[in-house]
Amino acid sequence: MRRDEIISNLKGGLIVSCQALPGEPLYIEGDTIMPLMARAAKKSGACAIRTNGVLDVIKIKEETNLPIIGLIKKSYEGFEQYITFTMDEVDALVEAGADIIAIDCTLRKRINGETVEEFIKKIKEKHPNILLMADISNYEEGVNAYKAGVDIVSTTLSGYTNYTEKLDGPDYKLVEDLVRDIDIPVVAEGRVHYPDQAAKMLEIGAFAVVVGGAITRPLEITERFMKAMRRG
Repeated sequence: MRRDEIISNLKGGLIVSCQALPGEPLYIEGDTIMPLMARAAKKSGACAIRTNGVLDVIKIKEETNLPIIGLIKKSYEGFEQYITFTMDEVDALVEAGADIIAIDCTLRKRINGETVEEFIKKIKEKHPNILLMADISNYEEGVNAYKAGVDIVSTTLSGYTNYTEKLDGPDYKLVEDLVRDIDIPVVAEGRVHYPDQAAKMLEIGAFAVVVGGAITRPLEITERFMKAMRRG
């Protein structure tokens, strides 16, 4: 599938995030059940899958043949970023067959003093055909990533950096502001827990919507029910 076809395939669609991290109930060391989650998402009409790690990229691609947004979550001592932070991780995702690679494009301190712009430039030079999704937390970071040459901006990290407001629900304003001011796809992601919230994101101009916890994380879903019932 060509780059323009991949992006076109996302328009107005639901991207389902299928991830399980160490310590979570659905995580299996050396194995994965995420392709089954992805199978269900595809059957229900999802336009793409967002997933973490080389194994899940490969297995979900084999299972669904949907566009795959790949990332690698890994912590580095002394740095707050954990989403596809180095070129080694980008290389691994390209080799695994990811169609789009999500990278942390927050403006926090990076390894060797490298800037977001420099990292994006290196990726584009080494992998000119790969699509890049910028995971950002605020308006400034979204505009900066757009100017640096990414293909898609996603609001993934809004509320998850220490300088952004911790909202109970989605960050509609951030999506609206970015849609207004940049001319590449803006994907809404983060705390989209209910179908009406996803629909509203499309109404205000989001190119597509990513939903993860509300679909593929039974622990979070159960906790949400329990919290509401205890209030009752």
